[in-house]
Amino acid sequence: MIEAVILVVFPFCMIWAAISDSLSMTIANRVSLLLIASFLMLALSTGMSWPAIGLHLAVFLAVLTVTFALFALGTMGGGDAKLIAATALWMGWGDPLLYYLLTASLAGGAVTMGVLVFRSNETVRFFAGRILGVNQQMPAYLEDKQSGVPYGLALGFAGLVVFPHSPMAQFVIERLAAT
Repeated sequence: MIEAVILVVFPFCMIWAAISDSLSMTIANRVSLLLIASFLMLALSTGMSWPAIGLHLAVFLAVLTVTFALFALGTMGGGDAKLIAATALWMGWGDPLLYYLLTASLAGGAVTMGVLVFRSNETVRFFAGRILGVNQQMPAYLEDKQSGVPYGLALGFAGLVVFPHSPMAQFVIERLAAT
């Protein structure tokens, strides 16, 4: 049962954040809170050691400090800052965190370039409207050059890509391999 919860909660939150941010430029606090609460409950349920849990919490606090500083400087949204930190909690210290941050950066660059091209090119907007259907309305932020970029799309994608390398996913893989 624990394995199923691990395999559902984290991917669900990443997908929820990506879709929500793509449609409304917001990531609800409940996504990050669900990631934090579920990690703590699952860490205890899987038998993760107290020092390991403490290290995950230290990573969370360090990432939250950096991302909130970026938020305070106006370079990052608050939902993005909280989601990155909550995801870092699941990744812990080491390669999964590094892979997550690198993948999120690369995917974020691609999303940013795509939005900038969309905003600056009438032909791209025309064909995007045709592909989605004439009656489909694009989110208003897509055409607003003063609006931000839905970075949650990149964060969700990166979380899904790196999740199999996370300690929780590795726990599931080891348990399934033992049966």
